[in-house]
Amino acid sequence: MSKLNLACAPADDDCVWSALKREAAAYAVKEVALSSLLHATILDQADLGGAIVNHLSAKLATPELSALKLRDVMTEALATDDTLVGCIARDLQAVQQRDPACHSHLQCFLYFKGFLAIQTHRFAHALHGTGRDLVAYHLQSRSSELFQVDINPAARIGCGIMLDHATGFVMGETARVGDDCSILQGVTLGGTGKSDEDRHPKIGDRVLIGANASVLGNIKIGDGAKIAAGSVVLKPVPENCTVAGVPAKPVGGSCGDPAAAMDQTIT
Repeated sequence: MSKLNLACAPADDDCVWSALKREAAAYAVKEVALSSLLHATILDQADLGGAIVNHLSAKLATPELSALKLRDVMTEALATDDTLVGCIARDLQAVQQRDPACHSHLQCFLYFKGFLAIQTHRFAHALHGTGRDLVAYHLQSRSSELFQVDINPAARIGCGIMLDHATGFVMGETARVGDDCSILQGVTLGGTGKSDEDRHPKIGDRVLIGANASVLGNIKIGDGAKIAAGSVVLKPVPENCTVAGVPAKPVGGSCGDPAAAMDQTIT
């Protein structure tokens, strides 16, 4: 199946929402078995924020915290952070543009657990920032159970993120990820030592981190860097530098925008 030509500008969440609704409407007719899901999750919602709240609350609900209660909590979180919807739209665009296995915004929105885990974290982070830390940790725990992704609610993640496959991704409390990054499965952004100080990596913009790479300690990974699969990074990485190995060492220079290109080869 070829990709649908529904490209939107990165900051145009209305365009992304319109594209998502068009795709849902088409599939509601084409795949009748999923018609109720598509109407309840997308077509009956007023906007992208409402749709993601409805979708995640249904997935993350437990007997102790029902979908109805979660919907209220997440709607309140949405109201506290006016950047959330824009980031959700940019994440959808990032996956649709960078992942050759993603053929529509709808496919990603409904089923890609990397996308869903990142959005769960966005709500957890917003709640954590308003002092609702316990419910934030509840969302972290549910994301770990459902998506095999463990991101501390205090960690900060930029917009336009593709978390590909997602399984085994771990991100510590003081870690930071910039905008427009691509991260594959099994990646650890971890700390060293047991102090409660700033102890996790700071990832710049447009960084590509290959599968099963570990970046450890309070180190900076420069904009446009590429970290090869399986690497263990213990020292800062300059901008536009490729590193590989255990421990990781520079193996190349400028590689443009590796997160967008998704080229994981080393030349």
